[in-house]
Amino acid sequence: MPRTTAQKIFRIFGWTFGAIVFLALTTLTRIDWRDYKELDYYLETVAHLDSLSLVSSEGEIWLAGWSSVNATPSTPAKLVGYKPRGRYEFVQDSNFVKTVVISNGTSTVAFLNYELMIVHPYLQGRINQAISESGLALDKVYFTATHTHSGIGGHIPGLLGKLAFGGYDDNIVKFLEAKTLEGLKSAMSSLDTAEVFFRKTKADTLVANRLIAEDPIDPYIRQLIFEKRNGKKGTILTYSAHPTILNSKFMGLSGDYPNYLTKLMEQQEGYDFSFFAAGTVGSHRPVATGNQPDDVESYAFALNRNLSENIHEVFPVEEPNLKFGNLPLGLRKAHFRISEKVRIRPWIFNSIFGDTNAHFDMVQIGKTLFISSSGEISGVFMKQWENYAAEKGLHLIITCFNGGYIGYITPDNYYNYPLYEARDMNWFGPYNGAYFDEMIRKMIDKAAGQEPMALK
Repeated sequence: MPRTTAQKIFRIFGWTFGAIVFLALTTLTRIDWRDYKELDYYLETVAHLDSLSLVSSEGEIWLAGWSSVNATPSTPAKLVGYKPRGRYEFVQDSNFVKTVVISNGTSTVAFLNYELMIVHPYLQGRINQAISESGLALDKVYFTATHTHSGIGGHIPGLLGKLAFGGYDDNIVKFLEAKTLEGLKSAMSSLDTAEVFFRKTKADTLVANRLIAEDPIDPYIRQLIFEKRNGKKGTILTYSAHPTILNSKFMGLSGDYPNYLTKLMEQQEGYDFSFFAAGTVGSHRPVATGNQPDDVESYAFALNRNLSENIHEVFPVEEPNLKFGNLPLGLRKAHFRISEKVRIRPWIFNSIFGDTNAHFDMVQIGKTLFISSSGEISGVFMKQWENYAAEKGLHLIITCFNGGYIGYITPDNYYNYPLYEARDMNWFGPYNGAYFDEMIRKMIDKAAGQEPMALK
């Protein structure tokens, strides 16, 4: 008996509906709201932390050396930040790889800094391999980035790199490897006896919470300052405002305000070298007058003025003692959400994003503790963590972009807000705010020589 038109339509509809249901079941799932403390990734991370033995050494003097190496490509590279923009059309600011090497005569630590949006795990791996093969006598390498949204791409492989991060160009990676080794060798050759200081400066009028305006901010510029016996002065500094003053249509290569700030410090404040590492920039924006290069310069000038006028506290770092270590960070399965309650399945996220290399690095210089994060941490947390560290006799500096990247880490009460940072870029929630809060506190305990606080 021949099928009627209605039967044919119904059959097509049935197959279509079935295909849609099948596709949804294989690609989508619900949010996992189980308590993170009951899950294996948490227990594994706590076990790693409990067994972590920081490498520790005591010396007699501080030695410091630094270098700044021009790493501007010879031909235009693709820009990374905001959205795919293609290759830069002009060089607004030259690109640099900066290095600080610190030693107490027994152990030697290198701080690496890139004028990039992130240091991708692949790039970190290649650079670590190059350092290892070079035979440089380094005990620890600590990665940082300025987080400029007008920096070069070409160093992120895979599908995500093609879609959003300027693709992959092995020549760029080899170029950054070579410039890193050049900078490390130069910094190590310039090692000299130095005095070291921790300094904190207030710049609260120049940063705001871009998600919840009335919520807390991290208002401080934090510095480690090195003064060599020959009179030369260098610094590592951090701040929490996103380097996003230049707008998404800007087609020049630029380091945004960190580039201008470090130049001003070297020109006007007596520094021979200045190195900017992005701090707790998650959820924090710069309070700038506009989005053009002149506005970037004005913002940097205002920050530099604060460094002269609003010094909050200064402490000498007297004991030449170094501690350092690495903590692998377990994570919940990927939660890349398409709505409040629905996420894509982890296998899809993993196939697009690849290895996230989630971890923390710790370097303690006297009583100043650096903790690096693979998550882009919100500055909302910083005051409580800093107070907690102070109770343990430590000065705390937190940086992000350490050769891993896992998206944003925001307070848990932000999780269901329809906000870009809390939904689109919170890749491994829920409860990552509480999880990071606990891990940071435990690492502070570890650095202070105490047993991490008991599990609740």
